[in-house]
Amino acid sequence: MARWWLITGAAGLVVGVVAAGTGVVIAAEKIAVGRQRLQPDPEAAEPLGELRGRALTVLADDGVPLHAEINGPDDARVTVIFCHGYTLNQDCWHYQRRDLGGIGRLVFWDQRGHGRSGRSGGTGRPGADHVGVDQLGADLHSVLAAVAPGKAPVVLVGHSMGGMAIMALADQHPGLFGPKVIGVVLISTAASGVDPTVWLPGPLRPVARQVAGPMLRGVAKGRRAALVERSRQAAGDLAFLATKYVGFGDPLISPALVDFLERMIRATPVDVVAEFYLALVGHDKRAALGVLGRVPVVVLAGDRDRLVPIALTEWLAGEIPGAEFTRLPGAGHVVILERPAEVNEAITGLVARALAGGAANGRSPRRQASH
Repeated sequence: MARWWLITGAAGLVVGVVAAGTGVVIAAEKIAVGRQRLQPDPEAAEPLGELRGRALTVLADDGVPLHAEINGPDDARVTVIFCHGYTLNQDCWHYQRRDLGGIGRLVFWDQRGHGRSGRSGGTGRPGADHVGVDQLGADLHSVLAAVAPGKAPVVLVGHSMGGMAIMALADQHPGLFGPKVIGVVLISTAASGVDPTVWLPGPLRPVARQVAGPMLRGVAKGRRAALVERSRQAAGDLAFLATKYVGFGDPLISPALVDFLERMIRATPVDVVAEFYLALVGHDKRAALGVLGRVPVVVLAGDRDRLVPIALTEWLAGEIPGAEFTRLPGAGHVVILERPAEVNEAITGLVARALAGGAANGRSPRRQASH
């Protein structure tokens, strides 16, 4: 099971190995899932993934088409660009798209290889030279230039890999931060040191790290992609439980939200999953953190994040001059779905502060959101 998680870094591929010869375990898991689904679900009627905006295609610097959508008036005081995380797509910002229309013009985009955006290398396998955090930063620059040309102010919001894209942009184009980018929100992310085996039991981590590289390179080159795709499409109840465990901290999280997250993960092609997994493990944008400190920054994380430990996110906040850090007790990695009210409050506050010309330096305040 651990080996398949290393291939994906997400829930969609966990079934392939577990299902063989473990009928008793599967039966028990099905009973557990069935019980959860019988409970009242406050999000069952929510149109998750159905909200849309005005579509725009942005060409990346290498010609890859990036799908963006715009909500809100073109003459708004500020444009807020939302950058999603690894194996997800722009639909993960459902509650932000639904509830934050009053703060400005909202732009959501699918990172390359994800959602409705094109893939590196055209229609074939992702091109290794164009898969990585630096490329995501370049893609974000293309989106920013297309949706907010000239002096129009921009606030950037990034979850997980999306936050890393923002750090890469700061590294590549530091002059944008202050005159153009007036504020940043970083959610469940890190500047370096991401270890995707951290959720495994301690004794298994060294072995997992050793085998991860060769296995993932094999998948990325397509030798195992077809087998993995068949396994993940048959995910079922085990994928539900794995997604719930790795993505969320609340044991009573809405089954509709778990299903929604798992569908997004499963929709991302497996070779894209493998290529970006390898890229994220080696990324390091610590040198860019001083640039972010030129503008107001808010950093949020759940203290039950099993993918990016909160210690990394808290360290990140401490290294950005003036950054405000918010800990969300009991929340997991995908806080934008699990705790949207607190996340939206933080985004709204940051936008207001940025528009008011709030200070961007000084001691980093810490606060803990109520559950």
